[in-house]
Amino acid sequence: MKVFRLDEATALLDVVRPLVDDLIRMRRDAAIKLLEAQTAKTMVSDATGAHRASLQERQAHELQAALVALIERIESHGCIVKDVGMGLLDFPALRSGQLVNLCWKAGEPAINFWHGVEEGFGARKPISRRRR
Repeated sequence: MKVFRLDEATALLDVVRPLVDDLIRMRRDAAIKLLEAQTAKTMVSDATGAHRASLQERQAHELQAALVALIERIESHGCIVKDVGMGLLDFPALRSGQLVNLCWKAGEPAINFWHGVEEGFGARKPISRRRR
């Protein structure tokens, strides 16, 4: 597991930010495609409808596979995807000798929060400017 300093995690944002944007968009597209496939399955009345349902289901599965690959690509940089819909990433770090997570959410301009490894998004605390 990679352990980041704040400046390292901040520098990585330039790399992962566009990937997270793609991830959020791809998740939305996959969810829509899955709904379309499920709807098409329930409305199958002939061979054409069955073909359409099958095609949409295959496209949904391809999007899901691409989503997993994108998560793996993001995590290959050492950060952890915590919530795909929010675009939430954690960057393992040390704070006063303790392992914590620097926490960043899509749309935030910088990494401004941290939380304990056993805590989640709701327990985020501001990074003190003194420590930056």
